[in-house]
This record gives sequence, structure tokens and C-alpha cells, in this order.
Amino acid sequence: MSTSTTASSISFDEDDIVIGEGVALGVPSAGFLSRAGGAAIDLAVTLLLYILSLFALGWLLTNWMYFTGSTISEAWLPVLQVSWTVLWFIFVPVTVETLSHGRSLGKLIFGVRVVRDDGGAIGFRHAFVRALLGLFEVFITFGSVAILVGLLNPRAKRFGDMLAGTYAQLERVRRPVPLDLRLPPVLQGWAAVADVSKLPDPVARRMHDFFLQAERLDPRARQQLAGVLARQARPHVHPIPDVDAETFVLGVAVLRREREYQGIERRRTRVERIAQSTQALPHGFPYRG
Repeated sequence: MSTSTTASSISFDEDDIVIGEGVALGVPSAGFLSRAGGAAIDLAVTLLLYILSLFALGWLLTNWMYFTGSTISEAWLPVLQVSWTVLWFIFVPVTVETLSHGRSLGKLIFGVRVVRDDGGAIGFRHAFVRALLGLFEVFITFGSVAILVGLLNPRAKRFGDMLAGTYAQLERVRRPVPLDLRLPPVLQGWAAVADVSKLPDPVARRMHDFFLQAERLDPRARQQLAGVLARQARPHVHPIPDVDAETFVLGVAVLRREREYQGIERRRTRVERIAQSTQALPHGFPYRG
């Protein structure tokens, strides 16, 4: 009997990057506040350097005209100002993001990096499109368009990211805090036959966060959060045990952890067995080491 898996039967989370083997890598995207904080720092630094450079440019032109006796027509002043603005607000950000592969001062502070939608490093084209649209989104509209679009987009993208095919990736991911969770005795029989393999990773992360702060929650809030998590997990668990919401969530979290650990151990054993067979000499072949 043969089985087949169609693309329609596989679902991926918004933060997943699907590689060629059809494996989804969960890569968290930066939130709106992280992106806004990094952009504010970049904007402040760029404005400061832009103003200082204008003073420096004016000083250089004044001294050049004084020592050479030349004059600059007033018609050239708007041209110089526009060119200087384009230099600082388009070409400088493009150069920084291209050479640093999606980083800047503000992004480094907040642990954010701009990458392609497939997770790869951005190039000149991506940085140029982002900077060109950023001139409209951030500077001309005083950031209102970027804020509105970022709040409405699940990955906090702005128009520049959508057209360039990029998003901001969170590089500083906190280490998961280990939890000593044990399977409730009432669910021992259920655990022997239950299937939790289809539980999405985001739901599992929310369960982990729930038990991290469960002791500090108000009893009513704790019960409500457990109910929300139970409703999110029920479509992916079979069969459903007849227990309260928090006991159900605890059982699912523990069983999923144990099943994943067992799967990792089985894969490790297979890899070791294959490695031993590939390193062994053929039968009857003399060892010449």
C-alpha cells in the first residue's frame, strides 16, 4: 500500500521558511516595536550626520569661493541640496545594508537583520528598493505610512519590504527556559494512544510560555489562558481526553516533548548505525592503516 502527501495537506506557519526538502524552519520575525526602535535610531543618526555634513559642505564651498574667487549661481543651490539629500537618505543606507548584509546601527542594537523572504542575505537590489520606498514611507509621510502598514502586516513589513521581497529577522532569540513538567496520572492511559504530532510549533511555544508564568498569574487569568490554549490545540490532538483545560494543555505539552525526544534519539541511533557501516571495510578487504 502506498501513501502520498499532497502540498495542500501541509500547512506552514507565517514565520516558517520552507527549504528545498519541504522542511519548514521556524525563524521568528522582528516585531513592530523592534523595527520601529531600530528605524528611529537609524533616522536620528542619519539626520544628525546629514545636518553636520551640510555645515561641512557649506564651509568647504565658502572657503573654495574665497580662495579661488569663484562664485556659485543660486540656481545650483537646490541641485546641491537635493543631491546631498539623495546621497544621505538613499545611497548611504543602501551602501550600509548591502555591505553589512541587512544590518545597520539601529538594527544591531535591537538584534534585527533584514533578509530575503527565503532567509538569504539581501543584495544591492533589495537594499535600493527598500531605501527608495523608505524615502516616501518614512521621511515624506513622517513615518505614518510605515507605521500603519507595519501594524497591519503579520511580519511588520512596510511597503519597501513587500516590493523588495524582504523582512526583518530577529537574530537574538532568547534561550528556552527548561521546565520540569510531568504527565498528570489521569492522562497515563490517554498518552499511550494519543496523537499530538500535528500540533503547530507556535501553539507549543505558547504552551511553554504559559507554564513559565502560570504561577504568577491570577487564577481567573490562568484559567482563561488555559482555555484559549486548549481550544487552539484541540483540532490537532486525537483523541480528546475528558479533563479540564489546564490538565489537557499540560498533557499535550509533556507528550509532545517526549515524542520529539524519542524521535531525535531514533534518528541519532540510525545515523550512528549508518556511519559505522560506511566506515567499515568490505568483507575480506585487508586493513592497511
